[in-house]
Amino acid sequence: MTNRVTRPLVVFAAFISSLAIGLTLVLWLGGGLTGGGLGKSTPAKIGGPFQLTDQTGQTVTEKSLVGRPTLIFFGYTHCPDVCPTSLFEMSEVLRAMGKDADRVNAYFVSVDPERDTQAVMKEYLSSFDPHLKGLTGDAAAVAKILSGYRVFAKKIPQKDGDYSMDHTALIYLMDRDGHFVSPFNLNRSPEAAAADLKRYL
Repeated sequence: MTNRVTRPLVVFAAFISSLAIGLTLVLWLGGGLTGGGLGKSTPAKIGGPFQLTDQTGQTVTEKSLVGRPTLIFFGYTHCPDVCPTSLFEMSEVLRAMGKDADRVNAYFVSVDPERDTQAVMKEYLSSFDPHLKGLTGDAAAVAKILSGYRVFAKKIPQKDGDYSMDHTALIYLMDRDGHFVSPFNLNRSPEAAAADLKRYL
């Protein structure tokens, strides 16, 4: 009985934490959080060099973003709810784009390289749109892209010896030059989101 009560509370707490992290990041990116003591805000630079491997073994770097608009979501395959929901919604947007989905990059970047190997990512993403590519690498390579994209990720130990990951749960929209545009809004119909994304083709 205790486990039935505790697990929903843990999931809810993780969800609320992700929302708080996301809101903070949105404010920071938009200049809503200031620094320097003079009331001036400086938008944070998002992006930068990285080198990871997708689920097919292909190397993906920041240069892979150039020439197409890109959606990037950071998460992990053992995520109980937020990650699969976001990937499903991204899949629906890609489906709504029709043939134009071939002109978009869509990446799921693991924040849990310890468990998310290339093989695990390949199996996990088989349930989603085939345009989605899963990126992973060693701990140092993953830490580099997390830092470049200002992504918060923290291992949360559990009583059974396993662990979950608390992490930023935003979808990043990058333009054709690989520059950050804004968080991508999925709280609308797939068709509306697809129409918005097509503006950057």
